[in-house]
Amino acid sequence: MLRMILLPLILIPLGAIPGDETGIAAQENHDFRVVVNMVQLNVAVTDKNGNYVTGLRPEDFAIAEDGIVEKMATFAEGNEAARSLREFADQDSSATASGDLAKNPSEGALGSSFEAQVRGSNVFVLFDTSNYMYRGFVFAQDAITEFVRSLETADRIALYSYSRDLSRAALLTSDRSQVVRAVRSTVAGDEAALYNALLLTLKDAAQIKGRKVVVVFSNGPDNSSVVPPEDVAEFAQSAGVSIYMISTQKARLEPVSTAVFDRMTAATGGKAYFAKDWKDEHRAFASVRDDLAHLYSLSYYPKPNANRGWRAIKVSLVSDQLKKCKLRTRNGYRPQPSRFSDDDKTTLSGVVPE
Repeated sequence: MLRMILLPLILIPLGAIPGDETGIAAQENHDFRVVVNMVQLNVAVTDKNGNYVTGLRPEDFAIAEDGIVEKMATFAEGNEAARSLREFADQDSSATASGDLAKNPSEGALGSSFEAQVRGSNVFVLFDTSNYMYRGFVFAQDAITEFVRSLETADRIALYSYSRDLSRAALLTSDRSQVVRAVRSTVAGDEAALYNALLLTLKDAAQIKGRKVVVVFSNGPDNSSVVPPEDVAEFAQSAGVSIYMISTQKARLEPVSTAVFDRMTAATGGKAYFAKDWKDEHRAFASVRDDLAHLYSLSYYPKPNANRGWRAIKVSLVSDQLKKCKLRTRNGYRPQPSRFSDDDKTTLSGVVPE
């Protein structure tokens, strides 16, 4: 899927693919390695009434990075497995020859290059168990439990909780009962360090293949973090993780938190919800579930680009009939080459690991 290329960083632009890798020797104990990224995008498409637009195909989308038109590599809708565009072309040829479409387009969909991909979403639920949560704690647990049980069987779920520190209550799994037990075992505690916990959760999610989302339930503002929310949002964008924020009306009363939640979710292709009561919490989680079921997953290998800073991504629909539709996805990323040894397993920001 990806090729890790040992490059003299000062001579070859990020994203360039040299023709001959032989003879490139390490100049010191630690080498610079640049990964040719496969950029993955979660894209929601809605019509003018806010209804999801389904049944679109790869040719309906156009992708540009810093104004450079990119060629799509893989495509999937909803919980289908990602398929290469060659497989779509082969399917169309077979359908034309047989006069019928394949009954299960996701069956055997992954070619050898994408065999490590998984169906559905990797959902990290981050639950606020700070002292803000003393009131309504059980109602929040109920809403999260219902959300976990309602997700598609193709999805994998992790349950993290936070107050001043992060607790990985249930690691990523398809076992719903394990996650539900973790939800029920949470207790309210200390001050809230939301952005610290969110950054750690995003770093975990960044190591996972396939579509990655973080669903945050927060009952109040952050009062203990040492990392700024802007850095957290940029990491999420670069790692390709969509953030959904479900917060109570109490958090809405904090104008700064409201603005941060809105900006962070919009920048990563997610959504922000502010629930007035426990019924609203259930509706918000249901909306997130519906969104995950209707996302399109697109990916591409960036063409050579000398820009090592922030790269803007634009996804558009090419058909005139779809021009009035709205698209929601992350708006860019920052490639970050790192210095590490052969034994270091650190993954670069923005990279879908092979």
